[in-house]
Amino acid sequence: MRVPVIVDDAPSPSSLSPPPSAAPCRRTVPAATTIAAVHTALPTHRYVQEDLTGPIGDLCLAPGADRALLRRRHASAGVRARHLALPIERYAGLGDFGRSNDAWLEAGLDLGEEALTGALQEAGLEPADVDLLVCASITGIAAPSLDARLAGRVGLRPDVKRLPVFGLGCVAGAAGLSRLHDYLRGHPDDTAVLLTVELCSLTLQQRDDSHANLVAGALFGDGAAVLVARGRADSSGNGTGGVGPGAAGPSVVATRSRLYPDTGQLLGWDITAGGFRVVIDAGVPGIVRDHFGRHLRAFLADHGLTTDDIGSWVCHPGGPKVLSAVSDALGLPDDALDSSWRSLAAVGNMSSVSVLHILQSMRRSRRPEPGTWGLLMAMGPGFCSELVLLRW
Repeated sequence: MRVPVIVDDAPSPSSLSPPPSAAPCRRTVPAATTIAAVHTALPTHRYVQEDLTGPIGDLCLAPGADRALLRRRHASAGVRARHLALPIERYAGLGDFGRSNDAWLEAGLDLGEEALTGALQEAGLEPADVDLLVCASITGIAAPSLDARLAGRVGLRPDVKRLPVFGLGCVAGAAGLSRLHDYLRGHPDDTAVLLTVELCSLTLQQRDDSHANLVAGALFGDGAAVLVARGRADSSGNGTGGVGPGAAGPSVVATRSRLYPDTGQLLGWDITAGGFRVVIDAGVPGIVRDHFGRHLRAFLADHGLTTDDIGSWVCHPGGPKVLSAVSDALGLPDDALDSSWRSLAAVGNMSSVSVLHILQSMRRSRRPEPGTWGLLMAMGPGFCSELVLLRW
């Protein structure tokens, strides 16, 4: 039996206050987007957390500095291992932003190609089947962009539509999926692809013992991921679009974006002569506790749902304090965010790649029962959040 779903047409309020009570504008239509594949590519250089503490201290701290705080940060980050774009001994020789960015471009292209070809193979598609490629990265920059350079390497069509995105940071995995969904609602016969490439280790600032730089040095890892989405154009409404077994879902039902006023200073980059100097304010968990839960519940309520109806949570693993704040704000069971905690422990916070890494794990080994509601969510610079309502 074909299951109707709700698509949200109501605009998001622009303030931190809850939206006024009013009947949302709704219409019942088939879901426009099915996730056909998700594939993550990780660098070959893998290190357990304890083996990184010393070398990162050598990079970030002055000779002879007390390393007790650094060791505590690494021990409490919730990370057991991470993958780095380069062997750890090469980072001291990068020297300046130009060399770091060159390393980002070289490693990013290789990882992006691996992730893209792997995802297309999983979906049973050829590179020429791709109609739209959205490419997100906040850890390097290039023109021509990564997507343009990859087009010829993997065999995309010359008329493929491309959208390189910079600046979304950790939220780009969720926001990118939302924008694919927007596109496929208007182009239901098409195939749209999201590529995220984040080599966070290449942004680590040498001789910088600031709170933010030390947190980043304890928390972030490197990787790339690709999500392949298909429009729901077939009359049966099964969402497969004729592709392979990876097309089993989930489907995207609705999305919501939110900017939080007067919070732009909480997260992002300071652009300096040394490159991207991370900004991570201690106030982020407080914003999550004070406001995120209200807006998420309002989004679910617009679709006749509550947090109790959500059977799978795909939450960006921003760090232990952020994950705890999300759980507290939503009143979730202790195990609701286990997939996020596992991803954080296994590979660290990979910025926009992380939610796709978690989604891949769910699709392959912990797939929810058909009909289960899911919610994919992330936060990033702005300060902003992105919610994606899923149906398995």
